[in-house]
Amino acid sequence: MRELCAAALPANAWNWIAVWRRNYLAWKKVALASILGNLADPMIYLFGLGFGLGVVVGRIDGTSYVAFLAGGMVATSAMTAATFETIYAAFARMHAQRTWEAILYTQLTLGDIVLGELAWAATKAFLAGTGITVVATLLGYAAWPSVLYALPVIALTGLAFASLAMVITALAPSYDYFVFYQTLVLTPMLFLCGAVFPVAQLPNVFQQAAHFLPLAHAIDLIRPALLSRPAGNMGLHIGALCIYAVLPFFLSAALFRRRLMP
Repeated sequence: MRELCAAALPANAWNWIAVWRRNYLAWKKVALASILGNLADPMIYLFGLGFGLGVVVGRIDGTSYVAFLAGGMVATSAMTAATFETIYAAFARMHAQRTWEAILYTQLTLGDIVLGELAWAATKAFLAGTGITVVATLLGYAAWPSVLYALPVIALTGLAFASLAMVITALAPSYDYFVFYQTLVLTPMLFLCGAVFPVAQLPNVFQQAAHFLPLAHAIDLIRPALLSRPAGNMGLHIGALCIYAVLPFFLSAALFRRRLMP
């Protein structure tokens, strides 16, 4: 029993790098297509809603609607990239390709694999979020150099959503179940957390619910950085994202131990 519990945790502080590097080398072959794919959806929202709906909406909180939307799309792109990398690519490596099974024959533990997968998903989220940030900055909808403060938050956002998605990956019997997570969790979160319109416009019950959602905390940190404004309750937001990153990691590791090491 003790050996099984140890196998579900990282063996040390650096073994995960081998898993991260393996995924990076495989990703290099399709890097351009992967980056463009991660940028497409949030860019459509940014330009479609920003320039279309922005004409009707006007200014929000003293800034243009496009600039307001940019912060939401940066956080959303990090959320989407980290989640999809985890629930599809990581699930494929665990279930269909059986890559995890092969890695477990090495000195790496299951915890090392999960941590490496989370770090890689956070890396993909960082690339996606940074790409949107660069575009917004070049178009004048984000302030330089304050956008640099958003970069570590983008990475932390990716890690938090990858950790949450890893729990779903550990529970899902097949790919078909991931659509429920996308439609019942990610999509409502997009509209409840202030990505496309202020949370203050929602009924009070939804405003209170938004305080517990990780995307809201990410947006409350990223948007002020892009607009060169001070972020309120910074410690609370960072702490909430760290909780979402750490606790689901241990839960998913335990679920994977039960699933892969019966």
